Amino acid sequence: MPNFAPISVAAKQQLLAKLCEQLDDAIFILDANLRYLSVNASYEMMIGYRESFILGRPLGIYAAEFLSEEERAILADIINHLDNRGFYENNFSMPNRYGQILECHMTYRKICIENATYYVGMIRDVSSAIKDQKKVTHLLNYDQLTGLPNRKVFLSQTSDLLLDSYLDVIIVRFNIDRYRHLASLLGSDGIDTLIEKFVTRIKNLELNNLQCFSHFGGNDFALSFECNDANMIRHQLDSLMQMCERPFSLDENAATKANIYCRISVGVSYFPDNDNALNGLLIKAEKALHYVNQQGGDDICWYHTDIDEATAGSLKLEAELRVAATEGQFIPYYQPKFELATGIITGFEALVRWQHPTRGLLKPIDFIDAILTHKLSFELFSQMAVQITQQLSIWLQQGFCQHICINADAAEFSHPDFFKMVKSLLVQHNIYAQQLHIEVTESSLIQRHANVKKQLDSLKELGVFLALDDFGTGYASLSYLQEYPFDFIKIDKSFITNIETDRTQHAIVKAILDLAVALDMQVIAEGIETQQQRDLLLAMGCQHGQGYWLGKPVPVDIATEMLIQQYAPK
Repeated sequence: MPNFAPISVAAKQQLLAKLCEQLDDAIFILDANLRYLSVNASYEMMIGYRESFILGRPLGIYAAEFLSEEERAILADIINHLDNRGFYENNFSMPNRYGQILECHMTYRKICIENATYYVGMIRDVSSAIKDQKKVTHLLNYDQLTGLPNRKVFLSQTSDLLLDSYLDVIIVRFNIDRYRHLASLLGSDGIDTLIEKFVTRIKNLELNNLQCFSHFGGNDFALSFECNDANMIRHQLDSLMQMCERPFSLDENAATKANIYCRISVGVSYFPDNDNALNGLLIKAEKALHYVNQQGGDDICWYHTDIDEATAGSLKLEAELRVAATEGQFIPYYQPKFELATGIITGFEALVRWQHPTRGLLKPIDFIDAILTHKLSFELFSQMAVQITQQLSIWLQQGFCQHICINADAAEFSHPDFFKMVKSLLVQHNIYAQQLHIEVTESSLIQRHANVKKQLDSLKELGVFLALDDFGTGYASLSYLQEYPFDFIKIDKSFITNIETDRTQHAIVKAILDLAVALDMQVIAEGIETQQQRDLLLAMGCQHGQGYWLGKPVPVDIATEMLIQQYAPK
């Protein structure tokens, strides 16, 4: 075993002193009166003072009367713990000589040697760790785009507000209308810029009685107010709506340089009238918001009990519509189209009806908006198209080479399986493509322009006839005739109603008829309800029409009987 020579006391002291000097932690020694006896180099660097300046001074560097109340309270707490327990540990912020605030973890120990009392302190700079922790906390509690409190913070703050408040507490939920469309148009950077400017503008309103403005993400925001009377907040919300009437301009690098309008939908509930609990208030504000969205947006709705019935009715209707789409409850009714001069049926327009299991036969007005809202248009179109092509095949076998018109809009055209489905139905039922006519409303052409054009061109190449429905009611009717391959123009019934007495209607219809001749298109007049209208249209050169005076929509068996009678031997 090698020889081990113990070092002298003096050498040991020298070694310990050198080790202390090398430590990253700041170390200092105080006497019984809490005056500095020794400090290491790390302590000098941390607080910015040399040991020669510090020695003999009290903890805190300066006499107690020169310290702040907070610093004096900390010193008193340290002394109390050291006297009673001989140990003290805490985290606190400490300013140094250069004005920097250091986040520190400090420990003190009381040590007695040969009837003498000493205090050894150790300080570790944890500023970077605290900074990282604060950053994580911020990430968990605040939206990174807007810097606003997130949903978790909103719920926490509003819950505390409800517990402590004796006033009205108002919960406001709001969305930016057409957000997905704007995001698609502007791109990710553009929509972020828009959201930032939107939030800045709301902050600049300096809304009275506002307690929390929160961003739940995307286009989803919330406000909480506290005041004597909830009605006082109506003016604040009006200013919010008015703010949206001014357009937003984006940066030069944005996808579009056009001015952007951010319309919003707002739902409101308030304590104590609507509910006593935060969860209930939030649900009711969101119900009010959903109700506004259903009505087209750009409005404010304060929660009321009728909304519950409307919401429940909407959910029930959606569930029933999905069952109807699955079980084939949608059926076509057939409205005949006639040759005005002879009264001969030239074809039919298929109009959807819902054979509801308990409510009976329903017309589109009872369910068509819900179909669009719940994105069931393609399912409805598919179900109707199957029944129509089957009926065309049956009529063809009976010797009736009729055509049937089916209505379609952009929601159906945008579906990736639209063209494939139409083509497969023609082959499956062995009918001529010319027997299937598809009517497109002008409103459908405003949306998804490129996709609609592609689908219509493909259908035209297949041999399907195309009709522009409600002609003259849109904004660019003439340009549609130039851009799209239509075979028929359908004059909207709004131009037929008073055609005998209204010179303007008469002139518009005559212009459409002349235009159709020039473009080699056929015209069908809708909404003919009197013989006088039929006679006048015929005299003006209109060859085809439909309307209640000529024939109402009928089920398939009556439509078949009409054809049998028309072609029966005389």
